[in-house]
Amino acid sequence: MGLMEESVRVAELADRDILRSLAAEARAELSDKKGGDVVERLDPHRADSRAGIVNAVEDPDATLLLGDIDGTPVGYGLMTLRTVVDGSYHATVEEIFVLPEARSVGVGEAIIEALLDDARERGAVAVQSMALPGDRATKNFFESQGMVARSILVHRWLDGR
Repeated sequence: MGLMEESVRVAELADRDILRSLAAEARAELSDKKGGDVVERLDPHRADSRAGIVNAVEDPDATLLLGDIDGTPVGYGLMTLRTVVDGSYHATVEEIFVLPEARSVGVGEAIIEALLDDARERGAVAVQSMALPGDRATKNFFESQGMVARSILVHRWLDGR
């Protein structure tokens, strides 16, 4: 068996079906994670999160990449860029997802590296993202990219859940 080749490319409108499928898988996985229900409730695209990911293709403040193995899309990364109070650009990795069977082969690393390169090229001075509580794999992934926790978001249900 030959070596698998991972690559990253900019997502296009022609990729909308695979983007929708991957976004649906990401949302399904999110619901099983501690805090995932809160993230889902606060998602402004909750009603149709799959459409939201496709809309990012045409958003000039967003970078949406597909990660492939041997030409087959197996993951995506979405980053947004915004101007902060001091006038500098700040990047946020809004979503990064790789199908479970395609993890640990370098696709996620290739996606995040391409996002970071894009952020630098666009003049961003910093990047951030989020990892859910107890999601050690995601926390470790971001730490392996030199990203460290700068704040902890706390939450409490008020209706006794």
